[in-house]
Amino acid sequence: MRKLFLIAFLAFLSAPLRAASTLDVYFIDVEGGQATLFVTPSGRSMLVDTGWPGANGRDADRIASVAKAAGVTRIDYLVITHYHMDHVGGVPQLAERIPIGTYVDHGHSVEAGKEADDLFHAYAQVRDRASHLIVRAGDKIPIDDIAVRVVASTGQAIQRPLLGAGEPNPICASTKPREVDPSENAQSIGMLITYGKFRMVDFGDLTWNKELGLVCPNNKLGTVDVYLSTHHGLDESNAPAIVHALKPRVAITNNGADKGGSDEAMHTIRTSPGIEGVWQLHYAHNAAKENNASEPFIVNVDQDAKVSWIKLSAEADGGFTVTNSRNNMSKTYAPRP
Repeated sequence: MRKLFLIAFLAFLSAPLRAASTLDVYFIDVEGGQATLFVTPSGRSMLVDTGWPGANGRDADRIASVAKAAGVTRIDYLVITHYHMDHVGGVPQLAERIPIGTYVDHGHSVEAGKEADDLFHAYAQVRDRASHLIVRAGDKIPIDDIAVRVVASTGQAIQRPLLGAGEPNPICASTKPREVDPSENAQSIGMLITYGKFRMVDFGDLTWNKELGLVCPNNKLGTVDVYLSTHHGLDESNAPAIVHALKPRVAITNNGADKGGSDEAMHTIRTSPGIEGVWQLHYAHNAAKENNASEPFIVNVDQDAKVSWIKLSAEADGGFTVTNSRNNMSKTYAPRP
């Protein structure tokens, strides 16, 4: 018995030690697509989207490299926000590099045609060999340690405000709807991720009118600490009515050098009430210098992108630290009072 106890104790001491008190989020550069890796305090993982296909597996290699650095050997949940090339295209290549437990998506694609059909078929072939979960607005993704609430899916938003939300949104009165978007973007899975008092949102490529459905005439979401710029910072999304209602302390833009990061969207983000910091994966050539983040807060300041990312480590009290992997520059944001 004593020998067994000693063996168990030694095994405990030799187990990998990770930052057991933080939720770690890696915003991986996939050149204007999305790949966001969440690693919970107990080591469970959720990846949101997989970047582009092709390029000799560039994006799959980048995701696998970051996962390895984070101590992740398996993706427990892979959330595909919608079926566009820069979000779902990398699935087959990624599945060759790392095991994936459960695929989460919104069901069938609303787009048709050879390119859309081939893209969805390539994804479905891989997905259908594993566990599969279809989610609708109001559902939860059952990952340990954190709460992941689906607030939008299949073009529908949650009907009732979340706990503590529901205040009238005065910006809605001056915000006009735009043309109906029939594409997959409008079908995007949008999520609120919470860890203790820490709150962040990821809406995929949800477009303008669907954003308004979340916050107009009343804000159903409340406020957040971190806003992942929707649609890579394009002005088809990021309506002031939602960005300013959320009042994020920090915004992170997963743009490419020449994709996303538009002047209109970046200005909306930078002028949001209470914003304390804006971080970008690339310097946005589509935005004026004054609407880009300053150089220390940008991972790739030129076209010569490396396997790099922005890392966020959140504490349960709502405080968090953001780090630029290019220069190891970190900034800590204290919990809200």
